[in-house]
Parts: sequence; C-alpha cells; structure tokens
Amino acid sequence: MSGRAQLMWDEAVTGYDFGPDHPMDPVRLALTRRLVDAFGLDREMDVVAAKPAGESTLRLVHREDYVEAVKAASVDPGAADASYGLGTMDDPAFAGMHEVSAMIAGQSVGAAEAVWHGDALHAVNFAGGLHHAMPGGASGFCIYNDASLAIARLLELGAERVAYVDVDVHHGDGVQAAFWEDPRVLTISLHEHPRTLFPQTGWPEETGASSAEGSAVNVALPAGTGDAGWLRAFHSVVPELVAEFRPQVLVTQHGADTHFEDPLAHLAVSLDAQRAVQVACHDLAHEYADGRWVALGGGGYAVVDVVPRSWTHLVAVAAGRPIDPETVIPESWRQEVFARTRQLAPVRMTDGRWPVSWKGWESGYDPADRLDQAIVATRRAVFPLRGLLP
Repeated sequence: MSGRAQLMWDEAVTGYDFGPDHPMDPVRLALTRRLVDAFGLDREMDVVAAKPAGESTLRLVHREDYVEAVKAASVDPGAADASYGLGTMDDPAFAGMHEVSAMIAGQSVGAAEAVWHGDALHAVNFAGGLHHAMPGGASGFCIYNDASLAIARLLELGAERVAYVDVDVHHGDGVQAAFWEDPRVLTISLHEHPRTLFPQTGWPEETGASSAEGSAVNVALPAGTGDAGWLRAFHSVVPELVAEFRPQVLVTQHGADTHFEDPLAHLAVSLDAQRAVQVACHDLAHEYADGRWVALGGGGYAVVDVVPRSWTHLVAVAAGRPIDPETVIPESWRQEVFARTRQLAPVRMTDGRWPVSWKGWESGYDPADRLDQAIVATRRAVFPLRGLLP
C-alpha cells in the first residue's frame, strides 16, 4: 500500500455553482485549493482528477428516473422538475449541473477505489460530502450523494464493513437513508438538534431498520454547543462504536458549518476543535481500519474565514504534514483572497483556541446538562443494540 495520500481535484468542480445569491459559493473550493498550494501540500500528495461517475455508478444509489431528471435540468434549467427537488431555492437548476455533480461524485468514488486498492492510504475530496441528496431527489444544496456513492462502491468492491462519520452541523440524512437497511455500513452523525435545524431528522431514536438495528447513530446537539461540548460528544460516542464495528474503511464528512461564524447554523465550534476532530478521525482509521481513510468536505458558508483553513488542515492531516495552528498564513494567499472577494483574509491557521480541551465520558456526567442528556440519549438508543454498555 502506498504511504502517500491522494488529493482528488479537478478545477472544473468549481462549476458547482447555484448562482451569485446562493450561500454555497464555489469560491470556497478555489480558495481551499490555493491555500493547500500555498502551504506546499500538493507536493506531499498525489493530486488526482478522477473520471466523472457514470450512469451505472450513479445508479448504485440514485434512481434512474432521478438521474434522467438531473440530466434534463442540466440541459434546460428552466424546465427543471421540482418534484425531484430541482429548480428550488435550495437547489436551483443550472446549465451543466449533471456533469459537474457527476464529476464531484466521481472524485469521491475514485478516492474510495484508491484507498481500497491500496493506491493510497488516505484520500481527500473536499469538494464532496454532499450528504443530503436522496436516491430519488436533490436536497439541501446536494444533487448527487457522493458520500453514499463512495460507500456503495466500496461494498461493490467487496468491503464488508464501512464506517461513516459525519460531523457536519446538519444531519447526514441522505447517507443514513441509503444504508438504513444495510448492516455492513455504520453511519454516525453528530449534528445540531433537529428541532432547530434542517433537515429536522437525526433523532437518537433513528437506529436503522429491523434488518440493521444499531447501524444508524445520531447525536443531536443542543444549539450553542461549543468546543468542549462538541469534542466531549464526539469522544463519548464515536471511538467506542468504531472500535466495536472494526471497519475495513473509514469514510468521514467534515462540513465546516459547525463553526461559530457560520451563517446557517447555531453551534459555536472553532477551527481548532474542527482540526482536533480531523486528527481523531485520522487516528481512528489507523487504529481500526488499517489506515484506510476517505475524507470529504461538506457544508460551510463562512467561505473566506473558515472553510479554506478548515479543509486545508484536513488535507494536511491526511498528507501526514499537519499544520501547527499558530502558523502564519502565506501573504500570497491573503492577497488572492482580497483580489477575489474584497475581504480581508485571516492571518493564522487558528481561532486562538488551541489547544482545545474537553472532559471524557469516563469522568461522569451531569443529568441536568443538555449536552450530556444528548449523549446519554444516543448511548441508550444504540449501544445496547451493538452489545455495548450505555
């Protein structure tokens, strides 16, 4: 197995563009790629442009009629069929939508193939992580569910156990739905509580179909949860479940919209805590999955201050060249940010909260604390189904 990591990238992914008033501004992808280059990480990895996902690959997860609807909207955006979630406020149709969405999906599928075949130990597609798309419809800024497609391809290649960990602020509903009945896939999602955020799913009681009980795990975090609570929740649930499941591959989704500056959600997590979870996922892959790790992007709408730094940390961790949070950002990148956006760029790779700390579950819990109530609800709902003590 190659020790080098792969960075999945094709400049054309920046064409995933819902328009100038949409929060998912593709400048976040371009700026991340430029920051990766500014730190020289592209020289530490194999940069690969995988082929777009073909129709047979897309149909591993998506219905044929939906793929046809996307293709039709891609040719004629004005005729998009809203019954498939296309041409809506969340998912406006645009010319070439099918092609660029298939390209992003192909990057994640290519990452999964590279890791499974041993061409790379880790592979990153920060343009991916479009976890809301359903088998038969677009949802939440997501056209094709590249995360589900990557997992489905791993199963097709012979994987018997794949763990998916999603730390986006929104519930990973599309991935959960795709594998709801499949005990070969363990989906774990930490997200803001469905009472206060789209897609209003991801309750702790959602634990998988009767044929796969305990294969879906949801930690519904109270609005306002900050670094210490977020990290406590992650470490109180994820490592123990991954250890029990012992996946052959770990697939993770790193939406940056948990950040306190994100305009679309209500958690208060820092860049430094996001980096800490990236490191934890890397370590879990090495401890339980022979190092096989596919890391994806996701949401994130503070497109200058947060997303590029967060995902550059992710790429650096995967490359085996983690960036010290106190590192000063190269001036060349800061100048490019201003040229592209007329915004002032951040100066360092930290929010000033490093090192972050939290209390482990073994220290006990407070039954009156809302965060601890959320953790207990998840552990009680799922852990016994997996033969673990709640």
